Amino acid sequence: MVKRQPRRGGHRKRRARRPLPGMLLHIDASSHQWFCDERWHDLIVILDDATSRIYYAQLVEEESTRSVLHGLRQVVEKEGLFCSLYSDRASHFWLTPRAGEPVDRQALTQVGRAMRELGIQMIPAYSPQARGRSERSFRTWQGRLPQELRLAGITSLEEANRFLRERYVAEFNERFSVAAAEQGTAFVPCTRADLGRVFSLHHERVVARDNTVQFARLTLQIERQQWRGTLAGCRVTVYEHLDGTLSIGFGVHEVGRYNPEGVPLRVAAKAETKKAVKKRAA
Repeated sequence: MVKRQPRRGGHRKRRARRPLPGMLLHIDASSHQWFCDERWHDLIVILDDATSRIYYAQLVEEESTRSVLHGLRQVVEKEGLFCSLYSDRASHFWLTPRAGEPVDRQALTQVGRAMRELGIQMIPAYSPQARGRSERSFRTWQGRLPQELRLAGITSLEEANRFLRERYVAEFNERFSVAAAEQGTAFVPCTRADLGRVFSLHHERVVARDNTVQFARLTLQIERQQWRGTLAGCRVTVYEHLDGTLSIGFGVHEVGRYNPEGVPLRVAAKAETKKAVKKRAA
């Protein structure tokens, strides 16, 4: 009797591209020494499966929920709503109960919640080979972008991201993108006026008896509303916006907006105006 050897990996086939732009977008990040020194940064890229066209590319200190939401909002505002998003199983995309097990499609992350609100399907990748299109693209990025930054004398994130927006992404698309298999597009113009809420971090809170909300060691005071005497005991949502500001929503109503220190924006604006007046007087 001969002991049966374990089977090798299953037979794989190359997956055909989607026929239309906007049917499937890939989002991924690559950690690399992009400035040819000891610093490591993450390059977040969003590309189209049908054409390999880059819709968004930005260098960040570290890939996170905020940086991913920022990139996705840029694409939605510029290109429109797309059908599906393909990503790895990082914690800001998916919640995985146990390592190696399938993702929990019912427990949504902030990114998953935003995509569901927009009607965009999320697809998890279970192996690096499944993300082959984006992995191959990153090999090209790692081979070319550091040299381009070095030749341009760019050494900071701000300068590098300006270089990407104003020049390099367009050159990259012109050289490496391909034509879609069919004419047309699957992108749909986004007419929503609440993208600031959609692409923010949502936190549920209960209003205290003095109409305040506790959040991140801040006390957010809700002013009196004309349509309701008090919001004490009501469950509200604190929206942590990507620009650092905060707002509180009760259903469709916005009942407060604050700066990062928790000061109502109206009060903060008045304080800034008084400072400006005093400087002019001096």
